[in-house]
Amino acid sequence: MAYKHGVRFSEVPTSVVSPVRVAAGLPVVIGTAPVHLAQTQEFVNKPFLAYTYEEAVKALGYAAEWSKYTLCEFMKSHFQLFNVAPIVFINVLDPQKHKKEQTDVELSLFQGTAKLEQDGVLLDKLVVKTASEGEVLQKNIDYTAAFDEAGHVIISRLAEGVIPAGQASLIVSYTHLDPAKVTAQDIIGGVNVQTGKSSGLELVNQVFPLFRLIPGQILAPGWSHDPVVAAVMKAKAGNINGLFKAISVVDVDSSEAGADHYTGVPAWKNDNSFTDALQVACWPKVPLGEEVYHLSTQFAGVLCKVDSQNDDIPYVSPSNKNLQANGAVNAKGDEITLGPDQAAYLNGEGIVTALNLVGGWKLWGNRTAAYPAVTDVKDSFIPVRRMFNWIGNTVIMTYWQFVDAPTNRRMIDTVVDSVNIWLNGLAARGAILGGRVEFRQEDNAQTDLLNGMVRFRLFVTPPVPAEDIEFQLEFDVNYLSALFAA
Repeated sequence: MAYKHGVRFSEVPTSVVSPVRVAAGLPVVIGTAPVHLAQTQEFVNKPFLAYTYEEAVKALGYAAEWSKYTLCEFMKSHFQLFNVAPIVFINVLDPQKHKKEQTDVELSLFQGTAKLEQDGVLLDKLVVKTASEGEVLQKNIDYTAAFDEAGHVIISRLAEGVIPAGQASLIVSYTHLDPAKVTAQDIIGGVNVQTGKSSGLELVNQVFPLFRLIPGQILAPGWSHDPVVAAVMKAKAGNINGLFKAISVVDVDSSEAGADHYTGVPAWKNDNSFTDALQVACWPKVPLGEEVYHLSTQFAGVLCKVDSQNDDIPYVSPSNKNLQANGAVNAKGDEITLGPDQAAYLNGEGIVTALNLVGGWKLWGNRTAAYPAVTDVKDSFIPVRRMFNWIGNTVIMTYWQFVDAPTNRRMIDTVVDSVNIWLNGLAARGAILGGRVEFRQEDNAQTDLLNGMVRFRLFVTPPVPAEDIEFQLEFDVNYLSALFAA
């Protein structure tokens, strides 16, 4: 050891650990995207993190036909209507699988330009030939091919090419996307036993390893009304990477085959097992102008907007917050107008809906899909359930650094003190009513401690929504004395 003479200092670890920030409502959305309009076709069954509308469009494309390209609905709502970010998109529409081939289609030229009306054309698979001799033409030498605003291919003759100025038609062969070939099984996905590659909802487990962000919501607008898809969504929400929890936001089928009137919604919900504590069931749809959104889509926007106004702490309910809508409709497009009593009936069955009473159209409902079968406050109120998810996810992320540390008094005191300081801070800002953590001897048997198992007991009380506010009015005869005042 070196000989020392003078003054020096050393450092020891801080006895209080700052909590790791966890994104409470990060939406992970599974669906189909018009990748033929994207700059590349890289993002097929591969999570993509987007913070802006522009980067989402570049990576996935955008088309107004939301029934074909379901991710575009969410893209428009989240980025443009609610102005919140980020989003993780998972596109399952695969140009190698969900496609059709068309050969030798004749196109008429008008003033050197022809339009291919087919949607979803893959430009790199487009072959253009002369109508007379069948000569294959060269792109950017004989012609140009590009998409117009509607997503249709415009083929234009180049003057320096071999297409005669008076040419009347061209022959084209092409491959185009066929979204109709996408099935619920593609959304559910799985793991290919031969390649080991994941797809669909199985990719939720890749979000944290790829982006260091924990999913807060799992959504699949246009698909989540399928009971099988919804069942897998709720299973994924409860066990992300074997550690984390989120909520799944699903839509009750509002078609004639499902529940196109509010009285049929509770039965459909229960018959199709939309009854989980980590699940939010939404009904019906909401239009804004000519566009119609699934309520789950706008639920996610409202939720993230509310979280952003509260420092990303999910203790405030999204209920009674403004939707970006001017009505409510079922899948057929029939207008739905609910009174507060009818909306309350749906809420009492664990369904989130839309209500136009005071201040415009609002999201209406505080209960998870588990209600009323489950009345435990941590599983029946959406903000309380989300707070439990968020606190649990935050604790995992913050104290992972202590895994494999020596089980001594210093480690125990550091964890207890740090958690209690954090909980006191949450209580001071009103995010919880109170909380504490304890290291109890009765929770830690000697055999468990000898096996490396350490248990802390965390108590926490998030505020419940003030769902039912009552004023009791009484005629007070004592005020009649005011009639005789001087």
